[in-house]
Amino acid sequence: MSDDSWRKCSACKNPIAYDATYFTCSVSTCNRKRTALQFCTVSCWEVHLPVARHRESWADEQTAPSRAEAAREASAAAATPEPRKPRRILPEPKPASATDPAAPGQAPKEILIIGTRLKDYVRAISGFNTSDRALEPLSEIVREAAGEAVRNARAEGRKTVLDRDVDPDRKR
Repeated sequence: MSDDSWRKCSACKNPIAYDATYFTCSVSTCNRKRTALQFCTVSCWEVHLPVARHRESWADEQTAPSRAEAAREASAAAATPEPRKPRRILPEPKPASATDPAAPGQAPKEILIIGTRLKDYVRAISGFNTSDRALEPLSEIVREAAGEAVRNARAEGRKTVLDRDVDPDRKR
């Protein structure tokens, strides 16, 4: 920042001088270290409201630090390194259990297919009716495909199943 101003207004980019009055948003997400919104006037604060879509907020009046205070804060921030973000390490795969979705034979045996939607689809493409007993074997096919997709995602170190994890032969 230049020698005569502390920071710039987040809306109009005009400088906010040292020891000057400025405004912040009352909503905590606007005041986080990375966001740190500050406004030179209340009208500049009002400019961010349509974008932020806060339910309830107001402008808090603040006073900018003096030149000496700002220099002290800057040197203190430079002296303390920012903590490293911890690496995300995925747990080792557990053996197949009743709660493991990658073990299709052990998962709860519920119907996974919406019967009315399947029946409507079969009727639309062929004019055939569909027995309720077809839902369980089709649910088993879905369980097997989902379990394989979970194993593929886990092998790539992810906890999100993506479309590429589904067997390409099944995606026809």
